[in-house]
Amino acid sequence: MISKRHKLFNLFIILGPWSTLLFIGRRSFKRYSFAGIFIVIFEIFNHLYGHKKKWWKFYDLRKSFVRDELPFSVGPYMPLSMWLLKFSYGNFKKFLLLNVIADGVFAFVGMDIFKKMKIIRLNRLNRLQFFLYIHYKAYLLYGAQYLYERITRRQGEGKLLLEET
Repeated sequence: MISKRHKLFNLFIILGPWSTLLFIGRRSFKRYSFAGIFIVIFEIFNHLYGHKKKWWKFYDLRKSFVRDELPFSVGPYMPLSMWLLKFSYGNFKKFLLLNVIADGVFAFVGMDIFKKMKIIRLNRLNRLQFFLYIHYKAYLLYGAQYLYERITRRQGEGKLLLEET
């Protein structure tokens, strides 16, 4: 059975980050949504693997991927990814720095808070391993956005060539 605390936490972890996208702007939302969707899908597969390997443990007795891990995948990953891209895309060093800060806060501070709230704790990973587990996806996110920009730029150039003839 899911505790009331866990249910409220899941609502907050999904609705909180998504509500911030109201302020990102339509153009930025459209520009960065492909990479955001890509990273969410990739993260779901990562969470399924981590769930199977028991890298973390939720405090509620019945284990459920949909109730436990899925809110982490659907909630903060896409909005945070889009904001990080908005503030730093085009400057890879800045992008990495912002990701190191965000991932470090989540791995070293957030996980302590979640443990005190009796939501989740690390089981077979230490904090550094967990940090590396969440941080390596930053490179994939940036790469997905880079490829998306190259493809859309080429398509735009192709349309211009057709219009000129």
